Amino acid sequence: MQSPVQTNMRREIDEIPEAAARLLDRSANAFAAAGAALRAKDPAFLVTIGRGSSDHAALFLKYAVELTAGVPVASLGPSLSSIYGVKLKLGGGAALAISQSGKSPDIVAMTQAATHAGATSIALTNTISSPIADASSHPVDIRAGPETAVAATKSYVNSIVAGLAVLAEWTGDRALKRAVADLPRHLADAAKLEWRDFASCVDEAESLYVLGRGPALAIANEAALKFKETTGIHAEAYSAAEVLHGPVAIVGPRFPVLALAARDAAEDSVVEAADSLNAKGAVVQVTSGKAAKAKRLPFVATGHPLTDALALVLPFYGLVEALSRSRGLNPDAPAHLKKVTETI
Repeated sequence: MQSPVQTNMRREIDEIPEAAARLLDRSANAFAAAGAALRAKDPAFLVTIGRGSSDHAALFLKYAVELTAGVPVASLGPSLSSIYGVKLKLGGGAALAISQSGKSPDIVAMTQAATHAGATSIALTNTISSPIADASSHPVDIRAGPETAVAATKSYVNSIVAGLAVLAEWTGDRALKRAVADLPRHLADAAKLEWRDFASCVDEAESLYVLGRGPALAIANEAALKFKETTGIHAEAYSAAEVLHGPVAIVGPRFPVLALAARDAAEDSVVEAADSLNAKGAVVQVTSGKAAKAKRLPFVATGHPLTDALALVLPFYGLVEALSRSRGLNPDAPAHLKKVTETI
């Protein structure tokens, strides 16, 4: 789905494998330092701090930490510090802040508060000379490079790659270390995949669902945001375990559903939900070879459930960039949006 005149968004999607390789090559020392700090701390819990795509990256890492380290993870509302002035008891834990610009006042304030409370704080940022780096005890440069399209792509993926690399150092998980090291080539393969069939299903749609479970639910959240900001389609992300309760009420004939399944323990349940919605008349496509009724979308199997889920976002980005153009929109500059929003 290449554009005749390449958009910045498409160019940045294509740069993701190179950006991931650069990150793994140049930030190894930072990963090791952050991982060592987490081992020394042995936190009872971890909190995350972020907004928008950064918060979706944090949700992905929440599942990764809970599945790998067995440490519970919760998301903090940045306004707790910047607006409400609450002093949280975080001394027994760790904090993970994610911000591309590193300068949104509420994210910085919450990170600084966590550090002052005694948490081992790690900041993932694309701007290492920024307030969030100063506010944390262990800043990590995600090295995504300049990202000019308003919709985040490189920075989203590299935030997750950096978080997985820190997690691998923290836990000493060899399988995860190998999977992270292999990511650049898997991401390169994923960037070449096309989901053109799904694009044809949603071109005239006003609303759709994106489903997932576990780490793939975090990708679904990111996908729903990108649908809204680049195509003008109202999209909602749901867990495949929840969609058949209340949300199914508005699913009618030809209602589009994108089901994101990774090669993990949740794959069967996502496929079951996809097939069930297809039987109700929805147009459902799923990233699994196990579907009996829903249409199958191509995917890259990376050999590890966490990186398998992450690789799903690249063909999605290609889909949404092309869909934006086909609807006469500019994916580089969505209406009413700007690249950096500094909230208090």
